Amino acid sequence: MLALFMRGFERFVAPHGYEMRITKFALFQNIYRRTDGEVMDLERGRDLFNQFFEEEVAHIDPTPGAREALAHLARHASIVVLTNAPGHGRGPRARWLEHNGFPYPLIVNSGPKGPAVAALAARTPGPTAFVDDLLFNLESVASEAPAVLRYQHVADERLRPHAPGDPERHVRIDDWSALAEAIGESLGVRPP
Repeated sequence: MLALFMRGFERFVAPHGYEMRITKFALFQNIYRRTDGEVMDLERGRDLFNQFFEEEVAHIDPTPGAREALAHLARHASIVVLTNAPGHGRGPRARWLEHNGFPYPLIVNSGPKGPAVAALAARTPGPTAFVDDLLFNLESVASEAPAVLRYQHVADERLRPHAPGDPERHVRIDDWSALAEAIGESLGVRPP
């Protein structure tokens, strides 16, 4: 949500003989070998994913409007970046955040985000908001920390039509400016 991950990964896999064709809300299932049009196999996908985090994560473009939206919210609230990334990706991800104007604490998670969000919310005296693109993580937070306000945000416009959601349970806002306004209103933060 803070970074255009799919676009960065797409650039990374191109010299390895792959191309992105977005037809579903998935990572490896949208990447095809240029030679024969076959979908990238999972083992090769994981290898390239790990290599990407080691070598190229610094070159991902930030999502338009994210830096400004979080900077506004940070004047009135604490921001924590909770990401699912490989363990070796923590350092590169932290450097990317700092370099791109996201000077917030980073927590690297594995699996459902609900338990981590519940632990963070328990240490927060006021209301808490959570933003994610994956319905799985939003549902995990709803289960583990039902009082947390949940927002779905899909950064890459090519993925938006394919992203499963549940608007009855999680507000979906794909524009960072509008998202910051909605979060700010929920948290009692004045608009910029």
